[in-house]
Amino acid sequence: MTEQTKQSNLDPAAKLGWGEKFGYAAGDMASCLYFGIFMNFMAIFYTDVFGITPAVLATMLIFTRTWDWINDPIMGAIADRTNTTMGKFRPWILWMIPPYMVLGVLTFTTFDLDGTMKVVYAYVTYTLMMMVYTAINVPYGALMGVMTAKSDQRTVLASFRFVGANAGIFTVTLLLPILVKVIGGGNEQLGYSGAMVVIACMAGALFFVTFKTSTERIRPVHKKHEPIKAEIKQLLRNRPWLILISLSILTVLAQALRGTPILYFFKYVAGNEEWGTKLLLYNSMAAVVAVLLSKWIVSIFGCKKRAYIVLNLLFAAILVWFYFIPVDNFNLMIVNQLLIALVAAPMMPLFWSMIADTADYGAVKFGHRSTGIIFSAGTASQKIGWTVGPAMAMLILSGVGYVANQEQTAETQHALRLMMSIIPAGVAVLTAVVTYFYPINHKLEKELEAAMGKLNQSDNVVDKGCVG
Repeated sequence: MTEQTKQSNLDPAAKLGWGEKFGYAAGDMASCLYFGIFMNFMAIFYTDVFGITPAVLATMLIFTRTWDWINDPIMGAIADRTNTTMGKFRPWILWMIPPYMVLGVLTFTTFDLDGTMKVVYAYVTYTLMMMVYTAINVPYGALMGVMTAKSDQRTVLASFRFVGANAGIFTVTLLLPILVKVIGGGNEQLGYSGAMVVIACMAGALFFVTFKTSTERIRPVHKKHEPIKAEIKQLLRNRPWLILISLSILTVLAQALRGTPILYFFKYVAGNEEWGTKLLLYNSMAAVVAVLLSKWIVSIFGCKKRAYIVLNLLFAAILVWFYFIPVDNFNLMIVNQLLIALVAAPMMPLFWSMIADTADYGAVKFGHRSTGIIFSAGTASQKIGWTVGPAMAMLILSGVGYVANQEQTAETQHALRLMMSIIPAGVAVLTAVVTYFYPINHKLEKELEAAMGKLNQSDNVVDKGCVG
């Protein structure tokens, strides 16, 4: 399909084809081939293979992750101001594929450097890696907001996205250790570098599929761009967006608080570390299925807002149940975890579909659509949650006297049980309460959908009555 043919298919109400849905999912699989490594293998690579101390690594992560989430809205504003024949967001995916691949390899390559230069190399490559990761992922996330104006199609698209995400994490968790062993032949430094060449090629190919199969159908409301300062002022007046950003932080915080201590719980409380790894694997497989049910779940509850409230309340109830499961009943824990995946996994697809609705709200109410900066702030909010959640878990363990690789006190074991259950359940209940104040219900979703159709046809601001 030529670029001219693709761009002629600009009906914002068009039903997305299977090729476009799977092509969009390929982008998150490409992202999570890297994210899975960052999440599961990066720490042990830097300390045991690359050769820097945990203290240096901790400082580096704090520095890089802080800049990382600050950088997201900046990239969103840049993407919003990009205008090419390929669209606003698609070209960034194409442009960033080469540096994404190269920096992925360099970040996990070990050179013969002295202590200081080794630290400098780690800081530079990892910081640049995360900047490129942002530069390709922020436009990728924002792309969903301009592929279709139909709210239900966005929910489906978000579901496909998170199928790709879980598939990427599952694939790399299984594949990386095999590649390191086969390519390295006992030399882990060579093994990691060679493995990343293979994974980088996979990720680059998947992102190229997303670029080729996607179409930007929603045109900007105004040809003239607002100054960034004015866009921020508009965002601060976008009440649905403000509430949704809070929901994102709370949602990720609850899931991170529960996810961080899993391996600790099974090692020090249940007494079987392998159970923790198996539970993560069951969760990953169940999550792939659960996100496919997102549209069905929304249809059951009538609208995204009601679905988000009920899912969080169910999440809290299942977490509380875990507190009472005997530590030697692994089969019951598996059932519990499968139910957790069923209610927790659809929350992220719902969030990304809802944030597209807040972009529509801003376009209709203020006459200006800031898709890139709205979606980038959504990404930043999730990064804040994933930073705060694990940090809180570690602070709790530190406060109860946790000592690594020793038998833990009864207080520490009870704290681990609480972090697996009651504490994240409390955050989930708070999330449900905050969601109650989210103003975009099913009626307003349809009104926004109709208003965006008019905006896309006329490029003029329509009557703002439907959004108050």
